[in-house]
Amino acid sequence: MALCLVLVICSFGLCFVSTHAELQRFGQPARTEGTLSFLVLGDWGRKGAFNQSEVAVQMGRIGEKLDIDFVVSTGDNFYDNGLTGNQDRAFVESFTQIYTANSLQKQWYSVLGNHDYRGNAEAQLSQQLRKIDSRWLCLRSFIVNAELAEIFFVDTTPFVQSYFTNAEGHTYDWRGIGSPRDYISNLIKDLKLALSESSAKWKIVVGHHAIRSIGHHGDTEELVSKLHPILKANNVDFYMNGHDHCLEHISDTERYSLSDYCVA
Repeated sequence: MALCLVLVICSFGLCFVSTHAELQRFGQPARTEGTLSFLVLGDWGRKGAFNQSEVAVQMGRIGEKLDIDFVVSTGDNFYDNGLTGNQDRAFVESFTQIYTANSLQKQWYSVLGNHDYRGNAEAQLSQQLRKIDSRWLCLRSFIVNAELAEIFFVDTTPFVQSYFTNAEGHTYDWRGIGSPRDYISNLIKDLKLALSESSAKWKIVVGHHAIRSIGHHGDTEELVSKLHPILKANNVDFYMNGHDHCLEHISDTERYSLSDYCVA
């Protein structure tokens, strides 16, 4: 069995199965030959500018060559300040009209980034967007079961305390979060349970923020203290993220390997 993962550097048949604790679980049909291939990108929604359109063309070519099963977005889906609502034309102009290649007409699994929280975060989670473009699926935290691999999507923005205490002039949409402490506590509990019960050959975790990084933003201390120990305890194979607009591969020296992919 093989896992094929392609990271795409940008400038800037879905089946609902069940709920697992508080994390929704989605089934991704497996190939008969026991392989899995997908693209990963982050920090991309620019209405085609900043080389987004050019990269989309290359994504289409690679997607066709590898016959990808789906696409993963690590957040900051729409710049600069997310969407204004579920009728915001930025959704079509930055997503539907950009990723037009036949090979990219697969399911897209997305999480929110900090820029998405600066707009109407609830809009990106709305089923209305799925009616506009059925490829789109964005939730705060959820699981994709692709049989060979289970991918655990984690909402990392509420972990970062500075977004609450020093917003630097930005307004964040914290609807649906409630108490950040309780929200994070419940998310950690649900993630621990889901990871401990997973029997997948590959266990992959996706979030927007880096755990460790030598990029502009550096380490996310809240994830170092709260998320990394969970990944380590449950033998997660690697963690994928965006946020730092660079490409990094960071590994532990111990048996557990942590790979931070910052996709610009």
